[in-house]
Amino acid sequence: MAGIPHEHYEPKSRFEKWLHTRLPVVSIVYDTLMIPTPKNLNWMWIWGIVLTVCLVIQIATGIVLVMHYTPHVDLAFASVEHIMRDVNGGWLLRYMHANGASLFFIAVYFHIFRGLYYGSYKAPREITWIIGILIYLAMMATAFMGYVLPWGQMSFWGATVITNLFSAIPLIGDPIVEWLWGGFAVDNPTLNRFFSLHYLLPFVIAALVVVHIWAFHTTGNNNPTGVEVRRDDIATAKKDTVPFWPYYVIKDLFALAVILIFFAVMVFWMPNFLGHPDNYIEANPLSTPAHIVPEWYFLPFYAILRSITDDVWLIMILPIDGKLGGVLAMFGAIAIMALAPWLDTSRVRSGRYRPQFKWYFWLLVVDFFVLMWCGAMPAEPPYSTISLIGTAYWFIYFLVILPLLGVIEKPKPQPETIEADFDAHYPPKAAETPAE
Repeated sequence: MAGIPHEHYEPKSRFEKWLHTRLPVVSIVYDTLMIPTPKNLNWMWIWGIVLTVCLVIQIATGIVLVMHYTPHVDLAFASVEHIMRDVNGGWLLRYMHANGASLFFIAVYFHIFRGLYYGSYKAPREITWIIGILIYLAMMATAFMGYVLPWGQMSFWGATVITNLFSAIPLIGDPIVEWLWGGFAVDNPTLNRFFSLHYLLPFVIAALVVVHIWAFHTTGNNNPTGVEVRRDDIATAKKDTVPFWPYYVIKDLFALAVILIFFAVMVFWMPNFLGHPDNYIEANPLSTPAHIVPEWYFLPFYAILRSITDDVWLIMILPIDGKLGGVLAMFGAIAIMALAPWLDTSRVRSGRYRPQFKWYFWLLVVDFFVLMWCGAMPAEPPYSTISLIGTAYWFIYFLVILPLLGVIEKPKPQPETIEADFDAHYPPKAAETPAE
């Protein structure tokens, strides 16, 4: 599908024409800023700029932090304390980096669930959606490896538990674990590998973000109605859109300022609120923490992992054990989101016009938070039972409910155009009657 028709950059001065024929960088920036954007976008469309700023914060603070960090099991913990106590502004950089990861995941979860509600994964945006899921997976890998670097108790034992999961894969599991460890246990080679990959992956994420933006600039943005922009000509497209600059840039910057205020509150007043106190104890392979938990943004999928055990009826049917079943369920819960464009059979894109879908969607959101809570609890009843129910609903939503709703649901009428939806919410002012 061709992009939305719009006016393109035309160089005027001799220098602009000279530069444009050799390196059309001004044209790229202009077309990016002036791209026609549906004029009915609501406040749920602010998370793109928040995620971009989070990525910049993580890369910038990370580059400075590695200048003072020592990736060695005997020195890593002390080097983090050195950053906190002796490096000028080191405490601020570390707290920005640690809490920036949390803000990153808060924004990406809003971004994902917004896409699920408004059907942003539907044609022609399937590739955009899949690239987004790949970015999310890269974020999870980067965050996990970064959590290991402080080499506290939770870092060490979290790395031990998670890397051991790969041993459940038949035939190749043990070689993968040995490669990740760089030996036969989590030790110095493991820390070096994780340090190297943690530094590399943010640049992979940045490259994927560029492709992600390129993809949705090609297809155009989705919007709350799910109705496509009319693409007959520039005049028609202008009725459904406004330029990204200045309208949405100013809106996004305002939202970003508000979010950064809350971020600053976390950094300056409660920087360890989302962390675990055990990670301020240096790693000790001979002392296992009473309760090993990952960072909060991994908890829903950690609960899914632990919910599958040998006595679950599904595992009794399949020729696999509970450990492998948990690994498959955890990664499957993420992979199944990438299949949403093909599992959702409804011809209506936006959940705004799907009355039955709304109930199941909001139940999915509640289910996500319930799984997050269970992931932080001990792996025992009743938490294990609740986790299993939550896991079952997560898969039922994508594999059963989405395909069935496309057949049995009766959607509400949609507006014919974005312009009609916009005018319904913001009626144009009637022309003033001339005074008699």
